[in-house]
Amino acid sequence: MESPNILWKPVPSPAWLAALSYMWCNMIGVDDEVSGEPVGRVLGTADATPLQFWTAVTPGSYLQLDDVVVTRRELPDREPVTIAGVVTQVRARHEGAQFDSDVFAIADGTLPALVQEAAEITTTRVDPELYVPPAPGARVLRASGEARDAALHFDRMERRVPMGTGRDGVPVFLNADFLDGTRGAHVSISGISGVATKTSFATFLLYSVFRSGALGGDAVNAKALIFNVKGEDLLFLDHPNLKLDERTTAAYAHLGLPATAFPDVRVYAPPRPGDSSGAPDVNSRLTGVDSFYWTLEEFCADRLLPYVFADADDERQQYTMVVHSVTAHLARHALPADGGVSVDGVRLGSYGDLVDHVVEQLTDDATRMTWAGSAVNMGTVNAFARRLIGSKKDLARLIRGDLATRRPHAINTAESAQVTVVDLHNLPDRAQRFVVGVTLKTEFERKEKQGTAKPLLFVVLDELNKYAPREGSSPIKEVLLDIAERGRSLGVILIGAQQTASEVERRIVTNSAIRVVGRLDPAEASRPEYGFLPQVMRQRALLARPGTMFVNQPDIPVPLCVEFPFPAWATRHSEAGAPPSASLRSIVQGADPFAVVGGGGGSPDDDIPF
Repeated sequence: MESPNILWKPVPSPAWLAALSYMWCNMIGVDDEVSGEPVGRVLGTADATPLQFWTAVTPGSYLQLDDVVVTRRELPDREPVTIAGVVTQVRARHEGAQFDSDVFAIADGTLPALVQEAAEITTTRVDPELYVPPAPGARVLRASGEARDAALHFDRMERRVPMGTGRDGVPVFLNADFLDGTRGAHVSISGISGVATKTSFATFLLYSVFRSGALGGDAVNAKALIFNVKGEDLLFLDHPNLKLDERTTAAYAHLGLPATAFPDVRVYAPPRPGDSSGAPDVNSRLTGVDSFYWTLEEFCADRLLPYVFADADDERQQYTMVVHSVTAHLARHALPADGGVSVDGVRLGSYGDLVDHVVEQLTDDATRMTWAGSAVNMGTVNAFARRLIGSKKDLARLIRGDLATRRPHAINTAESAQVTVVDLHNLPDRAQRFVVGVTLKTEFERKEKQGTAKPLLFVVLDELNKYAPREGSSPIKEVLLDIAERGRSLGVILIGAQQTASEVERRIVTNSAIRVVGRLDPAEASRPEYGFLPQVMRQRALLARPGTMFVNQPDIPVPLCVEFPFPAWATRHSEAGAPPSASLRSIVQGADPFAVVGGGGGSPDDDIPF
């Protein structure tokens, strides 16, 4: 009996495929003027749309996620349309296999099949803007040079801030117009604490803004206010990193940046508890640190009492009526006195004295109405008194009557260095909220009085979900909302970082023109706040390693994967080299004339603090 006639499917050779592709290309009229490295052809077995299409990858070539490609569509009686995009998905499959088990026969060579890779392309630019789909079989090329810049809209950015490199190792830029308030402002950075490197990216972005020249002359006068909430990591921004190697230095040079520390930094820290001299409460940095605090006179005159009650739910409680009544009474009747204030003829020399006096007046039937009004019952007064008494331990070292004339103590970025670091890590939660709220309020009011957007003030605040939570209201949240909604016109730019953007006030997140995502928690990644990320990119965010961020900006319809270099400045005490010499620093206006900004005391020998 004759053997059955078995039809074997031949495996096409690369040369045969190239010849077939060439003939097909000529049939559909693809223009040979498209230059670059050919990597494939537009698939004809999957729908191609003006905004998304698939390309078959040429044998011997490859495409990875985030690669930038370009193709061209010929049109009758019109100029050709160039379609550029970014690879957002890649797949590989056996063509010729019918069952899952066929993979073993194909691997053994007993069943012929062709391995074919295909990549999904999401369109980023169409030029001219005639939205037609690419033709199946059209050549797809890997974009480089000017073609890559055009595909990612970098050629349209008049002022480009380098923020790292893409997966192809080529620099990626941020449009400064959406950072400095020209067309947009504010940055929102989200990710898991300790893994997403949110603070590292925020400081690198600041460094790039100051040193890249993108802001021109505005960068010289621009200021940055950074709140340090975790350890003493940000106290050494003006110290070079001892772990900096040639590879990292070359990475900075590739971005057009010098690999140096921040040249002009001033550090503030709270006074040590129980220290009558007001020495700053820091352990690793021994020089170049000033204490910050508020005098009792400032506390009363500037109406700072509401920031003592800065928990998110406090504004919904009835005792806030007492808060505002007492605040107004102190502002009207507190007079400066030697070593404190005088209220209703009583001299008060410390925050504890002030608290005790306020509680005494509120619990006295004869004076309660004067301080709190007639509509407040005793239960509401007691609720206020309990919380106020509880604040004595946390705020006693920040609100002082004994240090009024000792040294400059106010945080004023306009008279400080280019970068002002306010250390909060040694303070309890209530005290941290008080410092953040009062400092932001003061800086924002100063910018309002100034009336112009220049010079710019960049505010870097971590744990934004604690200070501006989605639910509730508080004085700090109101200040941050004001910055998010009006800060652009006043030159106040918020760079906020948080573990969970879903728990931050929506208006703050939506007013951020730049959104950055590092490593995400799986549950958080599914929230609608990350809807700007394609599904594949959300999955990648679950695996992102430190130093990898996904950046979304209005100019580019697809978020870009960015890798930023290792910090050139010290991020902890063990990495800190010697700070800049005293001759290279400037004396802060209004500060102690013997105190040098950024690194040391009065003599060159003091510049090396370790």
